[in-house]
Amino acid sequence: MDRHVIVVGAGIVGASVAYHASRAGATVTLVDAGRPGAGVTADSFAWVAASGMRTGPAAGLRATATKEYLRVEAELPGLPVIWSGSLSWRAEGGVPEAGPGQEIVDTAAVMTLEPNLRQPPEWAIWAPGDGAVNPVGVTERLVAGARAHGARVHLDTAVTAVRRDAAGQVAGIETAVGPISGTTVVLAAGVATAALGASLGVRVPVEPSSCPLFRLHAPAGLVRTVVNTQDFDLRQVAAGQLIAAADSPERTLAAVRSTFCGAESVELLNTRRGARPMPADGEPIVGPVAEVPGLYLAVMHAAVTLAPAVGRLIARELVDGIAESALSGCRPDRF
Repeated sequence: MDRHVIVVGAGIVGASVAYHASRAGATVTLVDAGRPGAGVTADSFAWVAASGMRTGPAAGLRATATKEYLRVEAELPGLPVIWSGSLSWRAEGGVPEAGPGQEIVDTAAVMTLEPNLRQPPEWAIWAPGDGAVNPVGVTERLVAGARAHGARVHLDTAVTAVRRDAAGQVAGIETAVGPISGTTVVLAAGVATAALGASLGVRVPVEPSSCPLFRLHAPAGLVRTVVNTQDFDLRQVAAGQLIAAADSPERTLAAVRSTFCGAESVELLNTRRGARPMPADGEPIVGPVAEVPGLYLAVMHAAVTLAPAVGRLIARELVDGIAESALSGCRPDRF
């Protein structure tokens, strides 16, 4: 059986699909108009949040995020993951409700976890199994892993169309430097997936959603965990740098300075505004497209959290022909 899989998009999802499919024995070609992880992946806050109570088709996938990252970390030593845990609270106070993988902690425990807080909350939610990643670094390691298993990687190569044969079956892709033949094409190109699908008459209900990310200069050790409040998501990414996911750089700076002791010198280094792919119902769109045999979609929000799990499951579907029940609620035909 010819299992030549072309993956369009070398963000973290496409890189994971390429890695897992090549590891499973498929012939894989990964194509991207830029560099690995250079698109919206680089604009992700990159919190691996597997804890808490969730609903919806992807709830089960999210719950396995930590386990799946630990598996990939074992397969690809040196994967840039930090298992810091996450700490969440809100200004209104009161005892919050803990979900799976979470604990309710009091002021004393909060101060142990985040000793630089000016006014620690009375109660907070501690998720010890949560972590964060360097999203570009993880993507690069997945691409390197795919290459090590024989995948061909074409970077700085724009895909202009998906090719079909006379019977309507996918036959490969057209690129700016020429055609590439293949029996299966996985569209994992983020917001660009919609346009590529539309060229085939396939509606992919994905819209760009702005994701501001602020990089801050800050003292080393100011923040110890992934901190989630009503003002920001915040974490330390280097000895002298924080990143924050929030709406306004000015309000974020003010909130960080007022929340942490020793934060008076915190300054804005830069702002990135990515366009994350947001499906119409907020849930991943993953699976084959019935009207275009050989076409497979893989586009989602919370891509960093879900990438290892989704990549493994997609590979099983493409290589082993197994319909994975964990993906049953994410299929394109629900729209």
